[in-house]
Amino acid sequence: MKEVDRLLAERLLKISAIKLQPNLPFVWASGWNSPIYTDNRKTLSYPDVRAFIKVELCRAIIEQFEMPDAVAGVATGAIAQGALVAETLGLPYAYVRSAPKDHGLENLIEGNLQPGQKVVVVEDLISTGGSSLKAIEAIRAAGCEVVGIVAIFTYGFPVADERFKEANVKQVALSNYNALLDVALDTDYIKASDLDTLKEWRKDPANWTPARMDKTI
Repeated sequence: MKEVDRLLAERLLKISAIKLQPNLPFVWASGWNSPIYTDNRKTLSYPDVRAFIKVELCRAIIEQFEMPDAVAGVATGAIAQGALVAETLGLPYAYVRSAPKDHGLENLIEGNLQPGQKVVVVEDLISTGGSSLKAIEAIRAAGCEVVGIVAIFTYGFPVADERFKEANVKQVALSNYNALLDVALDTDYIKASDLDTLKEWRKDPANWTPARMDKTI
């Protein structure tokens, strides 16, 4: 029986929520060159994939964190999935903006989290961990306890692992870069000759230099 990380990786590749292009790399908004691009918001357009992710996120929360008092999504990619998870678990829900609104109440957290609540954060993608940790800081500043974070996918960057460790936050991801490469190779999405390039990128993504760079996103 296939593990969840491989099952999800297959689905993400199939619907192009994740694309691998080792010979035609992307340029991230950060300026990093990358052979991979992830947009897990696409999963919302596929009911079977959306439901699979929802169920497995709920399972991960119950198994890893028991039952929290509330769920918080990280804007913008995890707002919808976080709401689906909270609805399934019957829990209060809020989401955290990347920056406060510039009008009205200037909210950073949209929703009603109560001081003392144990909160699980839902994220669509863990890259360097920066946006996730900003959300966690906001929730803690509201007087809540962040018991952990669950994500659809993680690149598994060492810098992210170190940041979460320093922040004392347990992270759980349904799928990951290693599982993705295994599935991509098994399904002929990539060639064996591509593996070295893909593995080298993950070691030092900020400074990785592709042989060719033709597509900017």
